[in-house]
Amino acid sequence: MIIEVNGEKKDLQVQTLIEVVEHFDLQDKMIVTEVEGKIIDRDQWDVTEVQPGMKIELVHFVGGG
Repeated sequence: MIIEVNGEKKDLQVQTLIEVVEHFDLQDKMIVTEVEGKIIDRDQWDVTEVQPGMKIELVHFVGGG
């Protein structure tokens, strides 16, 4: 299905938000997920269903100084 991730259209075969996170290999990183403008808590990733055309933002934090 076609979804929008961080402003880019992607054709991913996923059903839940955790599958999107895993696709980008971010499951072990400190990230914030936003679906259709709403922040989704980590404990809800596996029950948040992804639908065609959804807009998802994955923001991960990078240390440095």
